[in-house]
Amino acid sequence: MFDKLVVSFFVDEVVGGFFISVPPGHIACVYDRGRGVLPHIWGPGLHLKIPFWQVAKLFNAQILEYTIVEGVDLSNKEALGDTPIHATTKDGINIVITGSILFKIDKNNAPELWESIGENFVSKVVRPISRSKIASVGSTLNFDQLKNDRPMLEKQLREELNAQFLDKGLSCEGVLLSEINKVS
Repeated sequence: MFDKLVVSFFVDEVVGGFFISVPPGHIACVYDRGRGVLPHIWGPGLHLKIPFWQVAKLFNAQILEYTIVEGVDLSNKEALGDTPIHATTKDGINIVITGSILFKIDKNNAPELWESIGENFVSKVVRPISRSKIASVGSTLNFDQLKNDRPMLEKQLREELNAQFLDKGLSCEGVLLSEINKVS
């Protein structure tokens, strides 16, 4: 029994440790215990690495949807969602905003993202910056402007989010606002 356990561990950790399989839509970054996070990324496919010495981290490189709606469970701080955002318009009307933010990892900057921010980029970057920018842009316009010129508002939010996201290794692909309502 012990022999089978040792052989199983050897096969899993040593033989399996030589490879990292990167599925479609993902990328892998490598941490080398001697050189730190390596600057290159691995795309989809099977790649060789040094077991015990190198650790590979998979990242989803597809467009992700970060939803801002009622009922999001925030017990997982990395959940791809948030509760509606409350703001006050330029003309003093309290509003609540719901919608979605489409973003993805900038493949070329993924090693820097992993090294400087880590795996928790939703709770450290996406959520706080999105909440702040949506509330601040909402406060610069009148309620009628928010309701009547949604394409301009979505474009402005995308530009402002990209200005904050790009240097952190993320890219905002779009902002889609569902509802902008007065708080009763």
